[in-house]
Parts: sequence; structure tokens; C-alpha cells
Amino acid sequence: MVYPPLAVFRYLRAWTTRRASVSCREIEVDRGDLRVPVTLLRPDGAREPNTGWIVLHGITRPGRRHTTLVRFTQSLAAAGSAVAIPEVPEWRRLKLAPGVTLPTVRASMRALVEELGIPPGRVGLIGFSFGAPQALASITCPDVREVVGGVVAFGGYFDLERTVRFQFTGEHELDGHLHRLRPDPYGRWVVGANYLTSVPGYEDAGDVAVALNELATEAGDTGIMSWDDRLDPLKERLRQTLSADARPVFDLFAPLAGSEPCPREASDMAVALAAAGPRADPAVDPTAVFTDVDRPVHLLHGRRDHLIPYSEGLRLGRALPHDVLVRSTITGLFGHSSQDPPPGPLEGVREGAVFLRALGGILGQL
Repeated sequence: MVYPPLAVFRYLRAWTTRRASVSCREIEVDRGDLRVPVTLLRPDGAREPNTGWIVLHGITRPGRRHTTLVRFTQSLAAAGSAVAIPEVPEWRRLKLAPGVTLPTVRASMRALVEELGIPPGRVGLIGFSFGAPQALASITCPDVREVVGGVVAFGGYFDLERTVRFQFTGEHELDGHLHRLRPDPYGRWVVGANYLTSVPGYEDAGDVAVALNELATEAGDTGIMSWDDRLDPLKERLRQTLSADARPVFDLFAPLAGSEPCPREASDMAVALAAAGPRADPAVDPTAVFTDVDRPVHLLHGRRDHLIPYSEGLRLGRALPHDVLVRSTITGLFGHSSQDPPPGPLEGVREGAVFLRALGGILGQL
């Protein structure tokens, strides 16, 4: 085991210099229904790592090739651990498919234990965004508990309805206090693409769902922020392919840049979509199994996260059993969207200290 302060130093050195002294190997693993690629990282040097991490990407087109994820995982490996980053093809296609989480985790565990010799109990699991609550749910399975010794969740959701309502309205609440933040429309595009046709009365809105998926795909492939007016020409083209009756539905999800959907209609649609999700796939709401989590958990969330509000990260922590070691860190240093300017010098120092404590806790968790 690498002493946490040394591991933190190595992580920060790799992150800040963007030069990580790590070895990379690409393999394929059998997920059960298909073979999927996995990137294996390990630190360079004579000493073999005796801890490993499985890192699940979120609902994102680049998948395990996401620029920030690559930088994070390389820094994690440079800190002294082996790292397995599996591809989740369904999530790359923007499908909210929670059922693939468990077989992906199991296949990745085998890769770390059998390919790199990581001992059971010295494997950690990290989930980003949609993968965060799914990671927490997966460690409630007995065979996963035998191998995984701790979980880290970045930017996850707890309450699907609250999350989708925020993605439409920008409002979120915690302990009776209402907060507002400009929402990233990408979230509602993805949710609509997956669940709109499961909403009563919208069963025939498949053309709208397809258009929303194309819009979210374009934003993900190009890296254009979802509220950027450069996406307006695509919105106009997609809108023209729809019937006159379908266009108002599309506009509710994807108005032109600078416009927001009608608050009442948006709130109603958010409630309907949140109810439709578990009907389409009950595993999209994994909260029922959180009471069975019995491994240490570290939750991190961006204070100004425009896709999933930080209140959801805090709710995740409160939903876990009281006897489970849970650390929650809310920070201004990161979020799903990259549109906010970096903090000023004084705030940066404070936020940096908070993140360093969190990073030390994560790297010393196994």
C-alpha cells in the first residue's frame, strides 16, 4: 500500500503536469452477453500494485475515452494503483441501461484479480454520474462485496424526480431551502430520448425521442455545450422533421438557446418522465437496495453542477446505513459541465484544501 500523502503527491504531480508514468494495456472481457474493451493501467516501476480501482464512466459519447476521465484515471494509476476502465457500449449510445452495471463490474473485477493480481478486498469501485448510484447498488451483491472494499461516487443522483425536475427548471431543494441554477439541457434530452414513449399519452412520440437522442449525440460528439446557440441550426432541422403535433413536445425539451420551457409544463413533464423511468426499467431507481451497502463510501459532488445538483449527492449520503463510513465532499472545483470559470485565488485555496482532504481519504480507502 502506498502511504496516502505520497499517493496524493503522485496523483497531483500527474494531474498538474499531464504526464503520468503509467503502463497501458487494452484487453477484452466477457460481460456475459458480449465482449467489451477494458483499459488496464498500472504504475511504472518494479513494485507491483496491490490495490486496484474499477472506474465506470457515465452517459457520455466518449465513454472511457472522455478527456477528463483519461486524465483522472492516469493520475490515479500514477498514485500507485492498478486501474480498470471498462467500456459500457449502451451508455456510450446514451441509453439509460442500469442492468449492464453488474456484469460490467464483475468482468472488471476478474480483470484486476486475474490479470493484475490484485487481492480481493483491495479493489475499489468508482462511478461517475449515472454510474455513481449504480456502483453503490452493485456492491450490495455478495460476490461483489467479497472483492470490492470501498466505493467512490462522483456527481450521482438519488431522487430521480428531483433530478429530472432540476434538469427542466433549474430548481432544487434541500432541508427546506430552495436553490436555483441554470440547468444543462443535455440531461433532459437524454431522459426524454429514453423514457418519453413510456409516458402515458406520448407512446407515439418516438420521432421526438429519436430527435432528442440525435441532439444529445451531436453535443457529446462535438463537445459543444448543450445550451450553446451553435446547436440551434440542428434543433431547427430536427424540428422540421417532426409533425406539427410533435413540435411543441420537442420545444419543451429543446427550445432555442436563450429560451426556457414553460415552467408549469416543464415541471409536469419532469414528474411524468421520472415516473416512466422505473416502469421502463426498475433498476434505474436503485435506492431500495442502498440500505444493504456495507462498504465505506466517499461521495463527491460539484457545488455548481448544472446537470445533477449537489443536493442529490447529499441525499445519497443520507440514504446509506448509519453504521457505514460515509464521507461527503461538496466542492467548487468540478461538475458535469465545464462552463463555469475557475474559482478566484482565495476560494481556490480553500477549495483546494477541501479536495486534498477528500483525495487523501479516497487514496487511503483500500
